[in-house]
Amino acid sequence: MGEQASTLPLLTPYKLGKFDLSHRVVLAPLTRQRSYGNVPQPHAILYYSQRASKGGLLITEATGVSDTAQGYLDTPGIWTKEHVEAWKPIVNAVHAKGGIFFCQIWHVGRVSNSGFQPNGQAPISCLITHYPISPEQFPRTLWRACLHQLEAFFKIQGTGLHKSSAYHPQSDGQSENLNKTLEQYLRKKNSFMG
Repeated sequence: MGEQASTLPLLTPYKLGKFDLSHRVVLAPLTRQRSYGNVPQPHAILYYSQRASKGGLLITEATGVSDTAQGYLDTPGIWTKEHVEAWKPIVNAVHAKGGIFFCQIWHVGRVSNSGFQPNGQAPISCLITHYPISPEQFPRTLWRACLHQLEAFFKIQGTGLHKSSAYHPQSDGQSENLNKTLEQYLRKKNSFMG
């Protein structure tokens, strides 16, 4: 049995960009709704660290980029200093086990309703209203989220941009442009931050 387990493709190393994963088992983003007041809680340290392994990839649950990004109760955010500080011990625990940690950011767009919005205002349907966009046109709320990730995650290992289920426009295959813009922006900021 031990010999067979070592040859299972799921347990073999994999090169993901610049990351050398020790296996192909990935913690996918799971919306847990346990970040009361949108602040990651101390119990998330245990949750993520229990699932971390040396060279293993974990992706955070969808993490809001602004107070207008919300559409579900108690999902974590990364738009305030309090959020950043709450993420730090979680990130430290994953890194202490040698895990690779990506942060999935989102804005739920038209999925939201006025009950989740500041002052009961109507939800913003989307952060990006036209394509193609340049890095200079990248929405400020996403910039801020990326900068906060740099602070909380020390150096972004990876970012997932949640853009399905009407959270972002599905515009003639132009989401590839958004991916490239995000990548350019993060590369620029990552190299700036060291």
